[in-house]
Amino acid sequence: MKLRDIFAFRDPPESETSKPFLEHLEDLRWTIVKMAIVLIVAMFLCFAFRQRLVVILQRPLSEVGGQVGALRALGITDSITVSFHLAFYAGIVLSFPLLLYFLAQFVLPALTAVEKRFLFPAILVSFGLFLTGVACCYFWLLPKTILFFFRDTQSLGWTPMWTVQEYYSFVTRFVLGFGLAFELPVVVLALVKFGLVTYQFMARTRPYAVVLIFILATIITPTPDVLTLVALSLPMCLLYESCIWIAWFMQRKAARAESP
Repeated sequence: MKLRDIFAFRDPPESETSKPFLEHLEDLRWTIVKMAIVLIVAMFLCFAFRQRLVVILQRPLSEVGGQVGALRALGITDSITVSFHLAFYAGIVLSFPLLLYFLAQFVLPALTAVEKRFLFPAILVSFGLFLTGVACCYFWLLPKTILFFFRDTQSLGWTPMWTVQEYYSFVTRFVLGFGLAFELPVVVLALVKFGLVTYQFMARTRPYAVVLIFILATIITPTPDVLTLVALSLPMCLLYESCIWIAWFMQRKAARAESP
């Protein structure tokens, strides 16, 4: 398969209506294969720098006064298991733009030439929002969250001695979940662009959206405590509110363009 074929979009809409169901499954299979290959390559690349990844993710613990040496490896294979765990999540971050592009190839095969021209900037914006969410969590929210639990543990007369499995699972899921939460504007604006969602609908269903955001945050957050839940849900609610006003602006602009 040529490199050009890998990055080519599927057939235009004229042939989509006559495509058998099995051919759609074949397209889905190749999409999954390409995404898996990219993720695996990125994962092994990140695995080669696992010591650096460990140091980076231990920094928030060091900044709040925790002793990195207090982390305990209780399993014989923890060094390899945690390394692959970190490499997997770091691989997602590294390969995120390509994963989005391959997903767009399958979901949006009927894009016009003009729309395809805006696809790459849209992917870059989406990746930028993802990195913004990751950075905000890593540099601001994560240290505060770790400090809270560190001091709360000490207030009960206990010595904070977390396992490497627990610590890195918490950190990676929290940071990645926050990055994905920042993708909410892209998802909502894409739905508005394709006419699936309107400003009026978003404004009317705001209370239900807040409930869904809290449910989603409950699934994403690595711990069931209220502090972590609110820390993730509040920015998502603010992002959703900003999407409502952006949708209003987009509809108003479209109405002006259609009016004579």
